[in-house]
Order: sequence, then structure tokens, then C-alpha cells
Amino acid sequence: MSLVLTLAWRNLFHDRLRFVATLVGIVFSVVLVMVQMGLFFGFGQMVTTMIDHGNADLWVVPKGAKCFEDPSVLDIKLRDKITSVDGVASVTPLVIGFSDWRAESGEVTPVFIVGADVKADALLPWNVVEGDARELSKWSTVAVDRSYFDRLGIKGLNASAEIRGHKVKVVALTDGIRSFTTTPYVFVDQKDARFYTGTLPSRASDLMVRLKPDADRSKAIQAIRDRIGDAEVLTSDEFRKRSRSFWLFGTGAGAALFAGALLGAIVGTVIVAQTLYASTKDHLAEFATLRAMGSSNNYIYGVIIYQALLNAVIGFIIAAGIGLAVVRLTEKSALPIVITPWLMSALLVLTIIMCIASGLIAIVRVVRIDPASVFMR
Repeated sequence: MSLVLTLAWRNLFHDRLRFVATLVGIVFSVVLVMVQMGLFFGFGQMVTTMIDHGNADLWVVPKGAKCFEDPSVLDIKLRDKITSVDGVASVTPLVIGFSDWRAESGEVTPVFIVGADVKADALLPWNVVEGDARELSKWSTVAVDRSYFDRLGIKGLNASAEIRGHKVKVVALTDGIRSFTTTPYVFVDQKDARFYTGTLPSRASDLMVRLKPDADRSKAIQAIRDRIGDAEVLTSDEFRKRSRSFWLFGTGAGAALFAGALLGAIVGTVIVAQTLYASTKDHLAEFATLRAMGSSNNYIYGVIIYQALLNAVIGFIIAAGIGLAVVRLTEKSALPIVITPWLMSALLVLTIIMCIASGLIAIVRVVRIDPASVFMR
């Protein structure tokens, strides 16, 4: 270990109370930014959960549809036109919309119906922990997530309720399929979805298109666009981007989360700067001694920067542990916090930058020290 690093290390641990206070400031700042950004990414992930799990290469949606939950409909006759396109393997209509769920207790709550042909395997419930999703092909059957038991007034598999006055039976339970709007998703077969949402047989919400493995993707997309009139054809990635853009920025919800993360970064930088500056100020006598002994400015700068780096690394390790614990605690919540490896790496860089910037502020004070002051104590 170099002498500069050794001096920085001993300087930090000389006053352990001050060191702990500095770490608390750093950890608080990093966790604050981590949670805010985790909420932002978690929200962005939740708004595309249906698209992510849809077994489709292309989505044909009504013109101007902003997201998966858009209530607009299109003419189901487009299905035949798309099926005739060279390279198209299958086209599955999707029927979605809001409806009313009445529990046996009489309590009514809104639900979001997701209906596709079960036999087509286009959009079936995933993470099924009880029951069988294939049972949805039977009349009046539904699949729900067990996190919504209280909202739906049910206790488990085979529970009964009513949707639009029609009795239904729960045949499958999922774990972790939550709606970011807090309105529970209810999976049904397409034939039931039309009745529950009031969608006409001649209409569909979207068309999910699967291409053949050897299909020319670009030619197939262009051919579909030439035949669907005012409707739009989007790849899954394009549909995700559109949905995220609408919910994150079109509604203001995402902007609020991003603003919170930015504010967290600003507050974090101020806290770190203050704590590191105070820590350096408490050691002015030691730095004055170094200068009196003939140490160059670069040597003293190195000690302060090393102190900042040590604070950054130790503080980030603690903050990362707390962040991962928060992820575990919220993974079953309505809005889970998502911390990706990329985000973790970016936060490490941000922590180092905050600490070094704070160290540079402290350097300004150190270089103004009169070396003779050490002899006047």
C-alpha cells in the first residue's frame, strides 16, 4: 500500500465517529438516488409487462394507439388480409378492456380484462402457481393474480364471482402479474372477453402476428402496412417504446419519478460535499503539518482524493446492500423497485464523481492553510 493511501486510510479511521457520519451521508445519498431510479425503471418495466410476455413478432393496433391498455378497437376483417401476406404464420385477435368484478360479498371493483384465444398461445397468463391456464378455454373461467385476493374478495382456486352479472370461476392463479394502474388483470378466453368488455364480434383491440422462421421480416411488415389501411403495425420493441413514452412522459408520472431521482442526486451531492468538507476541515492541522514538512500540493491532493475514493467505495458497498434488500422487499409490491446491473454501475460512477467533486471543494480550503499555523498551536 502506498504511503499516500496509508495516510488517507489512517486519516479516515482516526476519528471513527466522523468517519461513520460521513458514510451515513454518502449511503443516504446513494440509496436515495438508487430508490428513485429503481422506481423509474420499475414503472417503465411494468407498463410493458403484457407486451413482453405476448407471443408475437408484430402488433397491429388502431391508428394512434398510445399503449397496450388503449381502449380503441379495429376491424377484425383485417385478420384475413394479414393472414394472406407471405411469411405470416398466424394472426390472433386480442380483446381487452375494463369491466366490473362483483365478489360474493357484493363488493364491486374494476378489473382489466385480457382475452386471447387460449389455443393460439398468444398471450396466456405466466407464473401460474396453482391451476392450469389451459382451463381458460372453458366458458366462464378466469385466471387472476393471488396478490389481488383482497381486492377481488376471493381466497384461492375455484373461487366464484361475477363479471358484468355473469358468474365466473377461478381456474388458475398467478404470482407477480400486477398492474401499474392498480386495476387487477383478469385473464379470460377471447370469447368471454367480448361479453365482459362489450366488444362486438366484428371488432378487436389488437392483432398479434407471428411470422414464419424463414420470413423476410421487412417485406412482411411493408406488405401488412399496405393492406391494413389506417391501422398501424408495430414490432414488439416499437410497441414497448411507445407505451413507455406515453406512460413515463405523456402522463407526467415518469417525469415526476425522474425529477425525484435528479433531486436525489443533487441533494446527495450536497450532503456528500458537506460531510467530506467537514471531515477535511477537522484535519486541517494534520494537513498544515504535512505542508510544514515540505509535502507538495500534489501529495496533499492525493491524500484528499484517496480519502474521497475510500469513502465512495465503502459507502457504495453499504448502499448497494441496502438497495438489494429494498428490491427484495418490494418485488411483490404494486410498484417494485428494479435495480439493473447497468444502473448499479452508473451509481458507482456517480458516487465516485460526487465524492471526488466534494474532495476538490475541500482541497480549496486546504491549499489556503498557512504551514506556519502548526507552530502556533
